[in-house]
Amino acid sequence: MEGNILQYEFIVKGLLGAVFASITAGLVGTYIVSRRMVFLSGGITHASFGGIGIGYFLGINPVLGAAIFGILSALGVEYLSVRQKIREDSAIGILWAFGMATGIIFIYLTPGYAPNLMGYLFGSILTVTYADIIALGIMSVLLTFYFAAFYRTILYISYDETFARTYSSYVDTFKYITTSLVALTIVLNIRMAGVVLVLSLLTIPPNIAMILTRVYSKIIILSILAGFIGTAAGYIISYFLGVPVGATIIFTLVILWVMVKLLNYLMRYFKRPDTNNQSPITSHQ
Repeated sequence: MEGNILQYEFIVKGLLGAVFASITAGLVGTYIVSRRMVFLSGGITHASFGGIGIGYFLGINPVLGAAIFGILSALGVEYLSVRQKIREDSAIGILWAFGMATGIIFIYLTPGYAPNLMGYLFGSILTVTYADIIALGIMSVLLTFYFAAFYRTILYISYDETFARTYSSYVDTFKYITTSLVALTIVLNIRMAGVVLVLSLLTIPPNIAMILTRVYSKIIILSILAGFIGTAAGYIISYFLGVPVGATIIFTLVILWVMVKLLNYLMRYFKRPDTNNQSPITSHQ
């Protein structure tokens, strides 16, 4: 195509969204991967579809409905698994199914033509609005301040909750707040990657970063960088190929993960000492 692609407003909005999506996904993604909360996040993602359906039925912004439903689902998992002694994976499965079923039922009951859900299921560059970008921008600032202010507590909860309780008496409060922020981040990124693929946007960049470092703060920074490269490249590629943007972003991130993994392997291989040319080690000096 001729001309500069930045002359198109939706491309600029998509790239701005990519900046804030990479920040939110990098911060929250590092937390959920470190805490091994990927399945919980998947449950929140699909449960939020119920909020989208209710939003359409009530004639309100579907993202607002998804945000409320997603946060309630996240807190519901914590309540069911802790207070009601239900296994966490069972609680997630229940809410996952309930949310999807609720969304389908309310979309079916919505008067008039059924809305096009492709943008919500797989992401669409055309559906990203300035309101979405502003919401992601505010979320990026909020998460940055939250992680900076409570970095050590979040770090300890991520790797050793038992030790975290010796450091702070508000661990449960932090868990509820952070889980709610995870849910809100997932919902706000649905426009970018869709319900089906948004979880990958949060998990692939941290896994790329963990190939290169095990330092928590560096994982966050590298996750944000990897997320931006994958998201921005995915948008541009989807524009030229005319394919769903969410799937293209995830495909690009997976390719990036493979490239970093291969590069890291090659670097380690060529740095290995040549044991064939070394003298044998004796048991005495």
